[in-house]
Amino acid sequence: MAKRAKRKATPPPAPKPKARRPKRAVVATRAPLARREEIRVPGLAPAISHYTDAVKFGNIMFVSGVIAVDKDLNLVGGDDVVAQTRCIFEQMKQILEAAGASFADVLKVTVFLLDVNDRAKINPVRQEYFGAARPASTLIGVRELALPGVKIEIEAVVGLRKS
Repeated sequence: MAKRAKRKATPPPAPKPKARRPKRAVVATRAPLARREEIRVPGLAPAISHYTDAVKFGNIMFVSGVIAVDKDLNLVGGDDVVAQTRCIFEQMKQILEAAGASFADVLKVTVFLLDVNDRAKINPVRQEYFGAARPASTLIGVRELALPGVKIEIEAVVGLRKS
């Protein structure tokens, strides 16, 4: 019988470095969502689609676009953009008051106008209602609005005081 060659012993494997514990991930805890509340003001025109006058979420309120119509959806102010604007701000005042707010609490308005040159006509009415408060504002010229004869629509974002 042939002699077997002795195999050299293989050295044992090098010890594995100790596994490091992964750093604990810092998980941001999310605050519970604020309560959402729909606001519908009695006496204002009914919604012509699936929306409400305003939605409160925490200390912010979003006011839907307001147009110059009465509670029966009849156009108010006829062809007069100033009269329509005044009607809109009177309705917006009711929405703001329903939430315990005023024009001083309005953070931003978006104004949709059929004729952007009417801006000069509506600015004095805005100043009557907003007084010294100056909300952020966007003016958008549009080709048409929700109902025939409507020349202007205004929506708003409002900061509500904590109650």
